[in-house]
Amino acid sequence: MNYLDAMNYGSKILRSNKIKNFTLDSEILLANVLNTSREEILVNLEKRINKKNFICYKKKILRRKKNEPIAYIFKEKEFWKYKFKVDKNVLIPRPETEQIIEETLKLIKKNTSKRVLDVGTGSGCIILSIVKERPKCHATAIDLSKKAINVAIINAKMHHLANKIKFININIDKFKSYKYDFIVSNPPYISTYDLKRLERDVRLFEPNLALNAGIDGLTEIKKLIFKSNNLLKKNGKLIFEIGRNQVVKVVQLLKNNGFYVNKVCKDMQSYPRVIITTKTF
Repeated sequence: MNYLDAMNYGSKILRSNKIKNFTLDSEILLANVLNTSREEILVNLEKRINKKNFICYKKKILRRKKNEPIAYIFKEKEFWKYKFKVDKNVLIPRPETEQIIEETLKLIKKNTSKRVLDVGTGSGCIILSIVKERPKCHATAIDLSKKAINVAIINAKMHHLANKIKFININIDKFKSYKYDFIVSNPPYISTYDLKRLERDVRLFEPNLALNAGIDGLTEIKKLIFKSNNLLKKNGKLIFEIGRNQVVKVVQLLKNNGFYVNKVCKDMQSYPRVIITTKTF
């Protein structure tokens, strides 16, 4: 069997199970098995694949067939400039969340020391990306999920930052600490109703705890705003992600709780996605 036969085999199975990007996914999975690039495979379609590699490829195709995200199959995901370990206990990092990193780095000058708190750290991709770029910062990362914290610690060790970030398994409601210069977060913001409408990849595999934000989708954002008022220094920045159609309600919540809205960043689909705010008192 050659590369083309293998990809056709994978594509057919994925297509019959209504996997949207069946051709691309089959190519990506084969490239992973062969430890090469898609481009290399596409220019060597007649090259033979050995039995061991085909069996491995088949197993991954069968996992993808059940809608398991490729990031979980590979156990890693690229985010910002780095790779992070991911599993079913943490959300898969997404490109729109990189805006949090971008906006935070704009506000922290190089070689300055700021105290940064990451709420709901998950894989740790946000706080680790920030500290990689601003190594003099002092960082804390909290998450309600002990299993998520364990993944974040593995990522911190992988990036040689285990001694730079304090990871704590705690709910923000119970968290008490010194005043921070920055709080960053990608909180749950999907309403219970909208959860049922998510793509199967997300709905069936990604952690409900990191997605579900109650009936109005604002339960965790409200908690984040209320608590940040106590955790931030005066003029400290709260930078976080929101869902579609939430910006009006979230801006009002911020104003009602002593925050000035500096900027609202839109994602690639022109939806408000990341909010940068300042605690005013």
